[in-house]
Amino acid sequence: MATELPETDVVVIGLGAAGGVAVLPLARAGLQVIGLEAGSWMNPGEDYRADEIHNNVRSLVTTGHKVGSEIPTFRTSPDQVARQAARHPMMNAVGGTSIHYHAQSWRLNPWDFRVKSSTLQRYGADYLPAGSTVEDWPLGYDELEPYYDHIEYEVGVSGKAGNIQGTIIPEGNIFEGPRRREYPMPPLRSCEYVDHMKQAALTLGLHPYRGPAAINSQPYQGRPGCAFHGWCDRGGCHIRAKSSTDVTTIPRAQATGNLRVVDNANVRRIVTDNTGKATGVSYFRDGEEFFQPARAVLLGTYTYENIRLLLLSQSMFHPNGIGNNRGQLGRHYFGHWDAQAGAGVSALFPFDLNIWYGAIAQGVMVDDWADDNFDHSGLGFIGGASLHAYTEKHPIAAAGMATFGQVGKRWGSEWKQFVAQNAGRWASAYVQTNTLPYDNTWADLDPNVKDPFGDPVLRITSGPKVNEPKAAAYAGSKMLEWFRAAGAIAVAGGQGGNGPALSTHAHGGTRMGTDPTTSVTDAFGFVHDCSNLGVIGGSVMGTAGARNPTQTIQALAWRTAERLAQQLKGA
Repeated sequence: MATELPETDVVVIGLGAAGGVAVLPLARAGLQVIGLEAGSWMNPGEDYRADEIHNNVRSLVTTGHKVGSEIPTFRTSPDQVARQAARHPMMNAVGGTSIHYHAQSWRLNPWDFRVKSSTLQRYGADYLPAGSTVEDWPLGYDELEPYYDHIEYEVGVSGKAGNIQGTIIPEGNIFEGPRRREYPMPPLRSCEYVDHMKQAALTLGLHPYRGPAAINSQPYQGRPGCAFHGWCDRGGCHIRAKSSTDVTTIPRAQATGNLRVVDNANVRRIVTDNTGKATGVSYFRDGEEFFQPARAVLLGTYTYENIRLLLLSQSMFHPNGIGNNRGQLGRHYFGHWDAQAGAGVSALFPFDLNIWYGAIAQGVMVDDWADDNFDHSGLGFIGGASLHAYTEKHPIAAAGMATFGQVGKRWGSEWKQFVAQNAGRWASAYVQTNTLPYDNTWADLDPNVKDPFGDPVLRITSGPKVNEPKAAAYAGSKMLEWFRAAGAIAVAGGQGGNGPALSTHAHGGTRMGTDPTTSVTDAFGFVHDCSNLGVIGGSVMGTAGARNPTQTIQALAWRTAERLAQQLKGA
């Protein structure tokens, strides 16, 4: 029998990048908020280490066991038995994966919100990818811009604007949408390699810029600037220069006295009444079951668990799961993996690059071949990819370098000598492609694999695509040109592919929209058939830009929370 707790105004499920942001506007509005997190607080002094095995190989040991016991399965066609991935791409902790992400903090391009209509207008219906279920977002860039601004200043983002109220600034990203003001901090410091790659891009007539990062480039809001110690790609920041939600928005929400964090809380169901409205959340903590009543619920666990928890939360009103009365829950799911695999590019130089330190987000970007920033006529695809040359390399990863055809096998004395001579002379690039939803890709419950509670894990079905591999290969070829212009003596990669099943950039499955027959939530993220249940995170996104989604996820979360606060305060 579950212990019923006193009712609260809002219960937020998951305190990562999305939920960890949403709690702040709710708490500031004077609402009583309970934040349920499957993990616990991490200790920077003990948990964050300059250790490649701890950070990269083991993916920063999590503080909870939930993600490890519910790893989704995947298959490439409906006639296959799904197999389980080796690990979950996320982690359990207060702050979630914002603790160990790269901290690249982009806005989406205005085109990303209008892919369908823009493509029809510029290229015609024949250019829409076959089988794609893409729709325009129910909001545009201009509507989300104030919330992007909120995040950049509340969380803390370093960067250089390229478009302030329509004025183009060549030092920034000239392809970005207009913003109201400059970033709160300048970009992270440069280095010889980044400067070298920037100059090479300029010789090609490209428009390089320093990518934005949720890392302090100088002291900000009581936290120090980055020390560039070189363990940012999969590790937490022991000096708190990375703007993860456990050191930014969550503590500020707690300081209002209106947020209570409940850690080690394994949520099993969202409970609804006979009218379909959410009444609270059922969770286990230390082997005991609790029911937390609430006037409203925000679900922000991550795309995979967002979908799974809604599917599991069945009732008379929601017999197939909350938000699934029209069969849309789990549909329109996609990940950046659809385009990235095989698109990675690496290059060998005749000199040492000295990129062992710094942060991945410290690099230099080119957006000339992303989104619809170039004419696609005759190319047979839409979208493209951002190109990112970056620093931060570690010994184990360096030893896994490509051999560029100069060594016949990847073992033995000849290979060891090659690695010893060249480990510091090669670099890879981040080629990140626009991706879309398709009718052959979805998420549902696996009938064969269960978690420790006996509940099915999520199953991903992902069929082949044509558009994304073409876009990735095209952009990859441009990255090869960039490396060669920088003096590379050998290059590798640059081909498109369909990639692995799970992604750290998973999108869709609870898509937002105005039509309940093609979406799960409305334009503010509230489930069509459960108006007091909001969904936050990448699962509501309709397209993936050629860049990391975190800042868009956080801007949407702030917007949803603000809307909920207005509704509850006006009730």
